[in-house]
Amino acid sequence: MNKAAPQVDDLHKLRHSLAHALAQAVLKLWPGTKITIGPPIDYGCYYDFLFETPISDADFPVIEKEMRKIIHQGQTFRSETLKTSDAKKFWNQRKQPFKVELIEDLVKNEGVKTVTHYANIGPKGEETFVDLCRGGHIENMKDIPADAFKITSLAGAYWRGDEKREQLTRVYVAAFASKKELDEYLQMMEEAKRRDHRKLGQELDLFTFSELVGPGLPLWTPRGTLLRDLLDGYVWELRQARGYQRVTIPHITKKELYETSGHWQKFSQELFRITTREGHQFCMKPMNCPHHTQIYVSQQRSYRDLPQRYAETTTCYRDEQTGELHGLSRVRSFTQDDAHVFCRRSQAAEEILKIWEIVDTFYATVGFGKLRVRLSLHDPDAMEKYLGTPEMWQSAETELRKIAIDRQADFSEAPGEAAFYGPKVDFIARDSIGREWQVATIQLDINMPERFNLFCINEEGAEERIVMIHAAIMGSLERFLSIFIEHHAGLFPLWLAPVQVALLPLADIHEHYAHEVETMLKNVGLRIHYMDHTESLGKRIREGEKLRIPYLLVMGDREATDRSVAVRNVQTKKQVTVPLEQFVERTVKDVQERKLVASIG
Repeated sequence: MNKAAPQVDDLHKLRHSLAHALAQAVLKLWPGTKITIGPPIDYGCYYDFLFETPISDADFPVIEKEMRKIIHQGQTFRSETLKTSDAKKFWNQRKQPFKVELIEDLVKNEGVKTVTHYANIGPKGEETFVDLCRGGHIENMKDIPADAFKITSLAGAYWRGDEKREQLTRVYVAAFASKKELDEYLQMMEEAKRRDHRKLGQELDLFTFSELVGPGLPLWTPRGTLLRDLLDGYVWELRQARGYQRVTIPHITKKELYETSGHWQKFSQELFRITTREGHQFCMKPMNCPHHTQIYVSQQRSYRDLPQRYAETTTCYRDEQTGELHGLSRVRSFTQDDAHVFCRRSQAAEEILKIWEIVDTFYATVGFGKLRVRLSLHDPDAMEKYLGTPEMWQSAETELRKIAIDRQADFSEAPGEAAFYGPKVDFIARDSIGREWQVATIQLDINMPERFNLFCINEEGAEERIVMIHAAIMGSLERFLSIFIEHHAGLFPLWLAPVQVALLPLADIHEHYAHEVETMLKNVGLRIHYMDHTESLGKRIREGEKLRIPYLLVMGDREATDRSVAVRNVQTKKQVTVPLEQFVERTVKDVQERKLVASIG
């Protein structure tokens, strides 16, 4: 009888247990290795090691073989609670300094007096491996399907994400409840490599990085800037139709602004700080909401003036650790399509629903299907992480929940995922290879109005506290574009393609007609790339396909005579010949209507 596969709910425990098997295998194969941490993650687990001699992917089969031995032995787990002093002694004796440091930090930061060890127990009752761990394991290693995991990659990782500390080797393992799920994941990862936005960004000449400028600071080329502007322009079009006004703020601020907002206390490690020549402390803004409050309070507001809707696309700065930077997904300078609505409590639901409409419209237009909705709530057992009182949080969360129910949204709830100043509605997009990404967000904030004393004068002439709604449609443009590029594999909808049409005359005698076509297309606003006949037609077609130009127009004798164009659709790989005027009319219509798929060919 086949053993039932572990349920999805058990995957966290399975992956956590497998991380212990990985560390145990590595220590057996390389006894002098220093071990650090090994958490479960989406799709598997990893463990960070300090090896005496480097390992490579050639070592993966050896490690996997040892891990399978551990699984087949049917090792179990046994927990033990130790005083921190005894635990430090235990790890010092085993010459594992990173574990000692972890315990010391727990004592210093959390005031713990005891820690938990989990030991792997072999078939004869012997301890085969011990780790510093809070637990969450399967009962027996045999519950891990031996054919449903695979070591996938190595990566460098600084200890604690600090580039001044030791550089470790991170070993990643993919792990699932069945071999079928593992195979599907590995296939997805192969496709993800092909779509990697870092590779496509270079190939399509969208963005670059410079060592002289610094890590995490992307530089946008003309083509990449055009793509950003088209997307941002569409967001603004949707906002402008709903009464938003543009504002502009500086990129630095006095320390006091963020002390008032709470960011200085809650966000201090991620702030780029500046000291002026007079000794005053400033910082580069990590977000925009505190600045926008100061525009609101610059005038006395009547209830008749509300809602006030401010929108701005502007760059923010966060001092991310070097080891956590990744392409456009995690950067130090990022641009937000940020908006803040200042309104009465009674107006909040209507304003949130308007933003929700923008989110749904935008993501449908740029090619994502139905978004999943998550209410990100506070953790009532960790109020020290948040501003405000439990009552304020409960009130705001109840309001968001009611809005989601009234909209008949299919939503989940995630305690502990709220921003420190308020609960939020997070929208989750699924890309074309099945990965999920958190994209847009709407936050209901009742803390910032308290801290900045935001009010309006109501019908009775009295001050009335208002609420503040934070809304980002793309969020960080950089992160959104990393998702968008990979979702479309660089072949963007026609209206967003930096170059929409390439012109390929067959020979000298066709140049005159090709230039006539070029002028006609440019006059109607299409973006053109002229590819003269100095290279062979086949090479030019391959180049156009590599650049993901939606339409390649080939022009020879027949086309020049008939005033037509041979249209090669790069997405469908089909070629049709159509009258020039028909091509222009249909293409302009597709662009104006923001069609997802080029309709010719």
